Amino acid sequence: QVHLVESGGGLVQAGGSLRLSCAASGRTFNNLGLAWFRQAPGKEREFVAAISWNGYSTNYADSVKGRFTISRDNAKNTVYLQMNSLNADDTAIYYCAASPLRWGSETAQTYDYWGQGTQVTVSS
Repeated sequence: QVHLVESGGGLVQAGGSLRLSCAASGRTFNNLGLAWFRQAPGKEREFVAAISWNGYSTNYADSVKGRFTISRDNAKNTVYLQMNSLNADDTAIYYCAASPLRWGSETAQTYDYWGQGTQVTVSS
């Protein structure tokens, strides 16, 4: 079992930045492929970014490339999402997800473990 807890969401003005964190417990963190997804009201959950076990490889949705950065600190069992140049379209609940089998997938069904989500609201 893996327990994921997100933090760092909030209200920010368009053009601003936020840094989300996701702390993991319950399984060897170094063996987990990790990702961030988001879900806006009335929309499907969508992939945002993913990172490999060692942090050397990353994958991003086209909509966030150049603005968001995913990273991980295996010593702290934490994955981060640095979000810059935020706009109203980034408003959503952001979820952390983990998979012990693979990394980089943009499909939510790939991931076995999910956090409870953290709300990000961007005001225009």
